[in-house]
This record gives sequence, C-alpha cells and structure tokens, in this order.
Amino acid sequence: MKHLILHIVLLFSVFVFSQNEQLAQYYYDKGDFEKAKISYEELLTSVPQNQQYFLRTIDCYQQLQQFELADKAISQRLSQYKQASLLVELGYNFQLQKNETKAKDYYNEAIDKINSNPYEVYSVAQSFEKKVLLDYALKAYETAEIKMPNLNFNYQKGLLYGQLGNMEKMIDTFLEEAILNPQNSILIQNQMSRYMTNEGDSSFSDLLKKALIIRVQKNQEVFWNHYLSWFYVQSKEFSKAFVQEKAIYRRNPESLSAIVNLAQLSIEEDDSETAKMILDFVLENTKDLELLIQAHSYLLQMKIDKATPNDFVAINTEIEALLKQYEISPFSLSLQLIQAHFVAFNLKKPEQARAIIKKALELQLNDYQKAQVKMELADILLFEEKFNQALLYYSQIELDLKNDAVAHEASLKAAKTSYFKADFPWALKQFKELKSASTQLIANDALEYFLLINDNTVADSTQTALKEFAKGDYLLYQNRNEEAIAQFQAILKKFKGEEIEAVTLLRLGKTYEKLGDYTLALSQYQNMMDHHSDGIYIDEALYFSAEIYNKKLKDTEKAQPLYEKILFNHQDSIYFVEARRNFRTLRGDKNL
Repeated sequence: MKHLILHIVLLFSVFVFSQNEQLAQYYYDKGDFEKAKISYEELLTSVPQNQQYFLRTIDCYQQLQQFELADKAISQRLSQYKQASLLVELGYNFQLQKNETKAKDYYNEAIDKINSNPYEVYSVAQSFEKKVLLDYALKAYETAEIKMPNLNFNYQKGLLYGQLGNMEKMIDTFLEEAILNPQNSILIQNQMSRYMTNEGDSSFSDLLKKALIIRVQKNQEVFWNHYLSWFYVQSKEFSKAFVQEKAIYRRNPESLSAIVNLAQLSIEEDDSETAKMILDFVLENTKDLELLIQAHSYLLQMKIDKATPNDFVAINTEIEALLKQYEISPFSLSLQLIQAHFVAFNLKKPEQARAIIKKALELQLNDYQKAQVKMELADILLFEEKFNQALLYYSQIELDLKNDAVAHEASLKAAKTSYFKADFPWALKQFKELKSASTQLIANDALEYFLLINDNTVADSTQTALKEFAKGDYLLYQNRNEEAIAQFQAILKKFKGEEIEAVTLLRLGKTYEKLGDYTLALSQYQNMMDHHSDGIYIDEALYFSAEIYNKKLKDTEKAQPLYEKILFNHQDSIYFVEARRNFRTLRGDKNL
C-alpha cells in the first residue's frame, strides 16, 4: 500500500509539473512575459540544471527590459557551469542595451573559449545562430576547424553563407562537402534546390551551373557529372541532363537505370522528344530483358497518348509483334497491360481486353504485379459500366496492399467510380479522406473532386447539374471525347450562370487541349477568366492558358503576363512554383 501511495504521489507530481510547463509556454506564446517569467522561475527552481527553462527566464527578463536581472542570472550561471555559450548570452544582453562594445567583448571571449576547447563550438555557434549573429557563428565554426582540422562544419557554414547572401561561398562550401562526404549529398541538394526554386533569385542557378561545369571540365570525377545532371533535372532541361548521363554511362557502363529514370521524368514533364531520344539510346545499348521491355513500354504509351484513330492499326500491330518477340511472361506484364488498356479504351473491345487480363492473372506474379493486373481489370469493368464489379477489384487491392501508394491509387479510383455512378455522399467521404494522402498527385486529385462535389451540392441540393457533369466526366474516362464535349456544352446552355459553369468551362478547355485544338481550349479558359475571375478555378485557367501559349503555340509574349498574374494574385496555387520558374525564364532571368 505504501508503494502504491508513493507511485500515485509521483504520478501526480509529474502531472502537476507538466501542467506548469504548459502554462508557462502558454503565457510566453501569448506575450504575457510577466506571468511567463514567474512560471519559468518556479520551474527553474524545481530543475535548476534545465537550460531551456533558464533561457526562457532570461528572455522574459529581456522582454520586460529587466537587463540587470538578466545580467546577474547569466553571470551566476556562468560561474557555476562555466559554459562558453553563456558568454554569448551575456554579450547579447548588452547588445539589447545598445552597448555594442561590451557585447563584442563577450562575443570574442566566447570565440576564444573555442581556441581553448574546440568542442565548445557546438553550443557557442548554436547560441550565435539563435541570436541571428551569423558572422560570429561562422567565425566560431572556422575557429574550431583551424584548431582541430579533423572537425568539419562545411554543411553548417554553407547554410550560414546562404543566409548571409554570399551565394558563391555557399555553393563552393556545399560542393566541397558533397565530394568529401557523399552521404550528405541529398541534404545539400535539398538545400540548393530551395534556392533554385522557392528562396533564391535566378543568379543562384547561374552561379551553381557555372561552378558545376568548371568542376566537370577540370576534374575527371564522374561525381560531378552526376551533380550536373541533377542540376539540369531541377531546371527541367532533360536533354542536357541526358548528355551528362551518357558521359557517366560511357565511363561506367554497368547500369542504364538512371537513364531510364530520366526518360520517365521527361515523359512526366511532357518532353516527349527527349524521352524518345533517351529510350532509343537504351534500346541500342542494352540486352537486359527488363530494361528492353520497360523502354518499349514507355515508347508505346507515348505513341498511344498522341495517337489518332488512324494510328490504331499500326500501334496494335506493334504491340502484338513485341509480345511475340518477348512472349507472355511476368517480364512482359507491362506490355500485356498496355495491350489490354489499348484494346478496351481505344479499340473499344472490352471483352477481348478482359481475355488478355485473364491470361495475365494465370502467370506467376508477385503481390504488386497482381495488384497492377487487378487494377487494369477494374478499369476495364468501369469502362463497361460494371460499377460494382469494378469497386470489388479496387477494394481487393486496398486490402492486399494496405497503406501503400498503389492502395491509395485504388482508393481514388473507387471514389471516382462512386462519383461516376452519382453516389455523391459516399464519393465525397472517400475524397475527403484521400485529401491527406501521402502521394501529392492523389491528394490534389482528391481535393479537386471534393471541392467539385461539395460546392455544387451547396449550390444545388438536388445535384441535378452535378449528375450531368459526372456523366461528361465518365464519357471522358471512356475516351468518348466528342460525346463528352457535347455533354459539357449542353450543361453550359442548361445551367448558364450557375455554380457548375466555371468547372465545365475548365473541363471543356482540357478536353480541347487533349484533342490538340488549342484555339478552342483558350476560348474556354478566356470565358472563365472573363466571367469567373473570383472563382476557385481561375489560377488553373491562367496557368493552362499560359502553358498553351508558351509550349504549344510558342507565343511567349502572351504567356508571360498570364504567368505573372499567378505570381501576384494566386500565391497559394499549386501551379505557383512552376509559373514562377516559367515566368523568370521568359523574362530572361536565366541563361541556363
């Protein structure tokens, strides 16, 4: 019983202490420094060695301009613990009082302590960084490296150079660290890509490119070719990245996987010309069955995506020839799935497509391959308006590969199936859950449909317009584009001026784009900009229009102001980063 009582008392004490800490934090965050000071003083009395409580107490003193109290407390702690970082705190206390001379004396004394004990650099530099005394933090790291050469603070110094705006030093320091410690390359690349996109101006990219090219030319290390390839990928200049990847392969012809990955990136960014060039190179330089089939699969899919009905016979013949060459086996599964999809969605022969899938299911497949086959079967069943059967297969994939990206894709397709069959309450619930999916594309897609259903249900509780719109989307899914266009045009006439109008114009625009009719696509987007400029789809209309002018019609003068409108008026748009990149390129900020 005594032990039980003691245990209860201890638990109660921990609970009360935790509550006091939360209360102190609450007052501090609220800016009530008088109450926060009292709370942190009490906490510090209970746990005198706690550095966080001490620093918060000092901060409260300083916020209340009680500088003498702060000075006394820091000096007492310094005499007790002898921590060099406390000299930074003393100096900063004088800096707040505009006594720069005293402040510098203490800062330099902290640096001198590193000369005596280089390991003091960690706490001293951190204290300087927290106070945004970046030059002193840099000096601290440099002092430690001179005193003990085996210490390396290139990464920390690179970050500091960046914050100080010294981009050349930042790049040189980061690249030096990258080749000394290749395991840090991902960290370094993440930091530099932030300056290339979100934080830096265009001059950073120019400096980085120059530094990498110099290293490639002066040094025979293939490491720098990898880095320059990475740079070009970040800049979406895939043909230049391919030049570097070819140089790497010729010096080390062990694997073409990096080159195949580059082809995939080129396809995703709609650079089909570069992708074809890369894939042709793969076919010419490998006998690896898996890579050969992968390259052929990508090339086939690119042809199908751009094909007109006049091309279908030739494509079908090519698929059959490839399957005859590589035979029906787990290795050629990607070709079999392409064939099934092409036969169903392009040739409109779903029964024949299901026969192809049935044959594939008889192969010895792993779990992921089985999921791929079931996904294609579900897609074909959905094409045939067999909604419940499609849902059954999507559900099987979700159960077989729980929490996997493939399972999330199946969940999204299941939600779209419910949407197509006008089961909007269930679809809305599924889309709501998928908004937080780890895969960005799935999350964005789910958000789009969630907003579509939610907004149009609020505007029209009968969901009449939404049902008509879902029919149009289903026709698009079935690749019945002309019928989908007629359906959307009918919606515009029937529900003119209603909530559904804006998204219908957007769908029409994307459909015309898909068919290569850019003039009609632009007219839909312009209509949206003219009549729905305050709607949630305006950034998409601006971006899609800009992309057509920039990449399809090569009319950069019309593209540039559209990108600019996104930069100034739609900073929260998912297209903001790309719009800024393209705008800077058109404006001539880069010479990449």
